[in-house]
Amino acid sequence: MPASEPSWWYGPDGGWQRSLLSPVGALVGRIASRRIENAKPYRSSLPVICAGNFTAGGSGKTPLALFLAKLVADEGREPWFLSRGYGGKLEGPVRVLPARHAARDVGDEPLLLARSAPAVVSRDRRKGAEAIEAMASKNAVIIMDDGLQNPALAKDLVIALVDQRRGFGNGLVIPAGPLRAPLDIQGKLAQLIVLTGQGPADPSLLQTLKAISSAPIITAETRAQGDVARYQDKKVIAFAGIANPERFFSTLGSLGADIVARKAFADHHEFSEAEARDLLNIAERARASLVTTEKDLARLAGATGVRAMLRERAESIAIRTTIEDGDLDILRQLIRGAIVR
Repeated sequence: MPASEPSWWYGPDGGWQRSLLSPVGALVGRIASRRIENAKPYRSSLPVICAGNFTAGGSGKTPLALFLAKLVADEGREPWFLSRGYGGKLEGPVRVLPARHAARDVGDEPLLLARSAPAVVSRDRRKGAEAIEAMASKNAVIIMDDGLQNPALAKDLVIALVDQRRGFGNGLVIPAGPLRAPLDIQGKLAQLIVLTGQGPADPSLLQTLKAISSAPIITAETRAQGDVARYQDKKVIAFAGIANPERFFSTLGSLGADIVARKAFADHHEFSEAEARDLLNIAERARASLVTTEKDLARLAGATGVRAMLRERAESIAIRTTIEDGDLDILRQLIRGAIVR
């Protein structure tokens, strides 16, 4: 089971953990830097657009990938998703078929993506791109969900998402901090930076971004879709096994829901029978509805026993990314440039 991210990554002081792990993080950073700088990536015959982030954990990559697919389709092209399939057991390359595959096979994110456009899971991104080349038409565009630091596949447009509330935490590389590689190295990879999250960006964050990258900076909004009015004053038990559960809880709260209890689990968490029973019991005692994310509900697909009961009783909120006005114009232009190379 994937571990939850340490709270001290984003705290004011990492204490002894930061001091102990800093040398390890520095070593990981050097290895990642060399891997990126010495890369000899495969150049696909199809355009490749990557939506990734500088840090471990969630910043809204999957909702943005879905938004990118819509924009690619607006250009008269055929979007195909390429994902590592984190949390799934299949190494791939394999095309994701929601009617056949479960989250334990391909991961939860690819299952969501495959509902909107064809999706391929592959640990080896080059092999994944080659598989798409073989299956798709020449009109296809590959959209990578994550993989900004992966040097195996050349990208025509690299988009880095940054949660403007969490920023870069303590600024250190995993496991000492949330960064996947040194920030200055990663900044050179980005051709567009998208700020996500609530509220205005911290001026110091903007200053850091401008120091590490010359890429334009735009803002994306994440909104709940569907009949969200029904959550006003509704008693709910909120549970989520994603990288940033607080973002989901905040979204639910903004809809006016009366959140009786919040249950946060590790990212890509696979619920046990005992955990499912506990959630059902809490909801029954509180006479409240169970509400979770689309990813969590996807991981319960094909479940049996008490886990099947949890899937039947729980409902999910669809979260979608929107980019508007001048920021949308910038994104469209970059997409067109990537498509024509």
